Amino acid sequence: MKKGKRLLALISVLSLSLLAGCGNQEAKPEGEAQTDDAQTLVVYTARSESLNNAVIENFEAETGIHVEVVTGGTGEVLKRVRSEAENPQGDICWAADESMLKDYTDCFEKYVSPEDEKMMEGYKNVTGYSSPAFCDPTVFIVNTDLAGDLKIEGFADLLNPALKGKIAAGDPVNSSSAFQCLIAGLYDMGNGDPMSEDAWKWASGLVENLDGVSLTSSSQVYKGVAEGEYIVGLTWEDPAAAYVRDGVAVKVVFPKEGALMSGQCVSIIKGAPHMENAKKFVDYMLGDACQSYVGKNLTVRPLRQDVQLNDSLTPWSEINRLESYDGEWVAANKAAVTEKYSECLEDAH
Repeated sequence: MKKGKRLLALISVLSLSLLAGCGNQEAKPEGEAQTDDAQTLVVYTARSESLNNAVIENFEAETGIHVEVVTGGTGEVLKRVRSEAENPQGDICWAADESMLKDYTDCFEKYVSPEDEKMMEGYKNVTGYSSPAFCDPTVFIVNTDLAGDLKIEGFADLLNPALKGKIAAGDPVNSSSAFQCLIAGLYDMGNGDPMSEDAWKWASGLVENLDGVSLTSSSQVYKGVAEGEYIVGLTWEDPAAAYVRDGVAVKVVFPKEGALMSGQCVSIIKGAPHMENAKKFVDYMLGDACQSYVGKNLTVRPLRQDVQLNDSLTPWSEINRLESYDGEWVAANKAAVTEKYSECLEDAH
């Protein structure tokens, strides 16, 4: 996608906002160019640039529908959808997994794509409002040059004193990927109970090995490991696998205790100005052409049945999936988890 489109995205959406606020558009005087609003779609996304580009550019080429893209962090995108609920300006929210979307169903249109039946078990639209499209597993990125003979296979290994000050982790209060890594570790080390004594004993040990430091940006995690500042980082598969694909001296490790394999969802915003185009976009994202293209060309994990993965991605059969994860519990208790983790950070100082 051209950079100019991104730079103009916000202006475009603000223009739509003004038009929507004025009710039905008045016809332009004869001789002036007419804008075909029926061939437009506005997408709010928190996904990676490579995924946005691939999906959206191909959708535009296949349908002729012009897509205006507004990017932001997960929290920013959801906040925007909520704030515009009385006068929606976007059509698509592509931002988070079902646990984070639980409290936003009133902002979404009920729609189950005909393609939903082709998705993998565990990744179907069970709420009626959000369709899992791609998977962002929690992984470790390990610098193979620095790690040497150190065993880094799971969350328990992160407590090794030899890794003190050499682990990169984000701030789970502000980063969705950091929070997912934390909650996966708590579930795994707490034997399925993320608030157990064992779980938080592990969390305290992790914070001690972090030297009480959480990085402010999720990109600092994988970049720091790839550039040799850290031995291991807690991140998600896409950027880590991209480094592997590009020949950087890193490897992707799925924690042996169990990786969180949540599906990142696409939802139609309630009252979307371009409702039919929004439905076409959801259908396209879940369709074979889009899912197969992503599986073949990107380091993002598609969720449609029988889609082939490229060699940069670990086969599903080699991953131990975290089965005890309860998305509803996590959504209801996120604040309590992050508050407790912040207390661990304070105690480490």
